[in-house]
Amino acid sequence: MNYIELGSRAHRKASVSMLLGSIVTFAILYSPQPLISLFSQQYQLSPATASASISVTTIALGMSLLFFTVVSNIWGRKGIMSLSLLLTSIFAIASAFIHDFQAFLVLRFLEGISIAGFPSIAMAYLNEEFSPRAIGRVVGVYVAGTAIGGFIGRIIIGGLTDLFNWQFAMLMMGIVSLLLSLWFWFYLPASGNFTPSKTSVRQWLAGMRASLGDKNLLSMFVTGFLLMGGYITVLNYIGYPLTQAPYHVSQTIFGFLFVVNLVGTWSSIWFGKLADRYSRRRVIGLAIAIFILGALMTLSSLLAVKVLGIAVVAFGFFAGHSVASGWVGVLAVKDFKAQASSFYLLFYYAGSSLVGWSGGFFLNRFGWNGLVYYTCALLMVSMLVSSQVKPKAEKRGLSPSEC
Repeated sequence: MNYIELGSRAHRKASVSMLLGSIVTFAILYSPQPLISLFSQQYQLSPATASASISVTTIALGMSLLFFTVVSNIWGRKGIMSLSLLLTSIFAIASAFIHDFQAFLVLRFLEGISIAGFPSIAMAYLNEEFSPRAIGRVVGVYVAGTAIGGFIGRIIIGGLTDLFNWQFAMLMMGIVSLLLSLWFWFYLPASGNFTPSKTSVRQWLAGMRASLGDKNLLSMFVTGFLLMGGYITVLNYIGYPLTQAPYHVSQTIFGFLFVVNLVGTWSSIWFGKLADRYSRRRVIGLAIAIFILGALMTLSSLLAVKVLGIAVVAFGFFAGHSVASGWVGVLAVKDFKAQASSFYLLFYYAGSSLVGWSGGFFLNRFGWNGLVYYTCALLMVSMLVSSQVKPKAEKRGLSPSEC
């Protein structure tokens, strides 16, 4: 295999390109998050209904993941990822001209389909082009981009919404995303280790059995479901207590609150390196424990402690996601790595949709405290599930059949 060498020019171009691709993807994916409480006021919606601006996108994303994986096996990685980013940026620009919430949800659903073309293939590209010994730190950089993208999207939307309106904010973010997408298209190194192949129904079913039939991989899928669900639940609804009495935080300040998510850029890279050196079960267990601590800190009545709690939540989530997503690439059978990565993301975004949506009912019924306890219970389950992976499966390059 002709792997991209760490420190080479190709490595720098690939890292920057994947970083920018993930920034575009996750900036647009989570851009409505600071607006959920605003949607409730403007359109007279419940928290669960207003959060559909996120959940319909992640539902569409999850449903489209496996399709793009199959298509990329035939057409290649770079072309599909580039098209995904360009279409997603165009949809973001189009959303600037929408004034009806239902029409906005339809466009967000279409965005979810277009977005799926990037994350469903990104992990496969990284696992094919970089040595397994370096995959932890490379995936860490990619995951760092998801943290940066989430922050940029939220802060642009929050600040420009206060100055103008949310439609203008969407327009500006779409234009910036389009420029970054064009950079990605021109500068990402072409796949060196990819060989086009036709995927039959029998092969697709074999990949499904290999992914869902392996207990170690299934543990990672469920872990991703619960981690993402818990994270989105906290971030979707934190705006309700903060924009109301006694805090009355403005949209601009609320958008800047998400700067704390940038700690995820550090924790994802750091924990990615730790996963290459130490027991992945212990490393991910530590990440989840940190996540739980952060969620409990948001119960404080002190604004500074609440904000610090969000930072700790982001630290723990991105650390755990970095380890879990990289672990899937190690556990999966060689011929089905792309499909295994897609199944991980399918569970991951299903957690965002289902758990994130259900959090609105806990907030309505039990308030912020009830929502936090619900989240912590899910995270404790994720810690238990991730600990079930066999110790032998922690060895780099071991396929499930060898464990």
